[in-house]
Amino acid sequence: MSEENQTLVQRKEKADSLAKLGVKLYINSFKPTNKVEELLPKGEGLQPQEAEPGGRVYSVAGRVMAMRKFGKAAFCTVADSSGQIQVYVKLDILGDEVFETFKKWDIGDIVGIDGPLFKTKVGELSIQAAKIVMISKSLRPLPDKWHGLTDVETRYRQRYVDLIVTPEARVTFRKRVEIIRLVREHLNTRNFIEVETPMMQPIPGGATAKPFKTHHNALNMDLYLRIAPELYLKRLLVGGFERVFEINRNFRNEGLSTRHNPEFTMLEFYQAYATYTDLISLTEEMISDICLKVNGTMQITYQGTDVDLTPPWTTLTMDQALTQVAGIDLAILADDAGVLTLAKEKGIKLEDNAGAGKAKTALFELLVEEKLINPTFITSYPTEVSPLARRNDEDPTVTDRFELFITGRELANGFSELNDPRDQLARFEKQIADRGDDEEIHPELDADYIRALEYGMPSAAGEGIGIDRLVMLLTDAPSIRDVILFPHLKPEAGLHEEKDETGGNPTPGIT
Repeated sequence: MSEENQTLVQRKEKADSLAKLGVKLYINSFKPTNKVEELLPKGEGLQPQEAEPGGRVYSVAGRVMAMRKFGKAAFCTVADSSGQIQVYVKLDILGDEVFETFKKWDIGDIVGIDGPLFKTKVGELSIQAAKIVMISKSLRPLPDKWHGLTDVETRYRQRYVDLIVTPEARVTFRKRVEIIRLVREHLNTRNFIEVETPMMQPIPGGATAKPFKTHHNALNMDLYLRIAPELYLKRLLVGGFERVFEINRNFRNEGLSTRHNPEFTMLEFYQAYATYTDLISLTEEMISDICLKVNGTMQITYQGTDVDLTPPWTTLTMDQALTQVAGIDLAILADDAGVLTLAKEKGIKLEDNAGAGKAKTALFELLVEEKLINPTFITSYPTEVSPLARRNDEDPTVTDRFELFITGRELANGFSELNDPRDQLARFEKQIADRGDDEEIHPELDADYIRALEYGMPSAAGEGIGIDRLVMLLTDAPSIRDVILFPHLKPEAGLHEEKDETGGNPTPGIT
């Protein structure tokens, strides 16, 4: 029997013995009226061995994180969602029966306590338990407090344990909640309205990515989990909503990495009668403001690299970036054949029908992208790689589009929207004709979106920001899995095969 299974057996036996003594192991009647964070300031004026004047009784509930048992007394540390506090349990206050059963409780149990506050001899604020009850019996031991969950995959797979024993994880996810709240606040104060668009779509669109496919039985039709909400949000511009945004899940059937999870959170927003330069200003203001509110400064460190989010941020065209960062001569960038030749010399593989725009973008991704540490907007993306963006009025080979890069990775993508239905139709048709075996380009044209544009869509600009990557940046998280509560992982080997050695039935276990 493994050590883990042996402990599990012992815990179950202990739970059975407590039940025989009349201890209710899972109750739903204790209602705490206080959070630990409310109590901690009350100890600031108390001296060692002094009780709070008035003897007010407080009621808290939480998980036992540590325990020290003596002959007629015991100390345990109890943590709720706001903090942790010590509890003093004494035989002559609780009585023999309650105290003896309490001594059989374990670290990890969830308990409820009523009692007044006092400070111990060493000056630690504590609750003197006048009443203590079991709320939920823990059958599995928590990881050792000195080591916690040291295996990274186990932290992702058992996030519920990670949140119990890793304070930094709780801080990260609280910051995530705050960041999303501030995004909403920023857009709401600028008269954007939050909407919801379909997550199951008959035709995937709005981005280039391989979708997840499902089937709806009643309608007898295939549906796709959305890869982006873009085309539906722009339909709302047609319908008269002039400022819309959505924060929700996208799904892309792609590989896993430190930057990619097949299910991820995106912010997309669209503003009528605006250009991509308006969104550059909005993005710079929003992200720097959120950083200041969340971290108290705009100078942060990401994985050991200093990053300054203080506006104004750098803006470069793609050609300027290739020249200034990669050192490519402007004469080469101005010559389509020269760009294609240079891409091949750099080992870039392109489709036979790829033009200079794709080659230039691939050169940028290879030679420039990872070097953009401080916030940098890259503009003037080739039309060839921007099927939904408006062509630049002066140079139709590029679009009025930008991407934002920080710490060498893309954080946002935005552009002035293409609202000419005939131009959009031609670009869709070319994209489909050139797709070849590319599974990231859907072979079916979204005719309804073209129909919507034919009713007239106002001039507009739109943008998508990766919420997970933004949280990574502002919490110094090395992997996207560190900022997603339950990231996707390969199936856990043996999870449903381990036997419960107390009775032979399958029970979840770690192998």
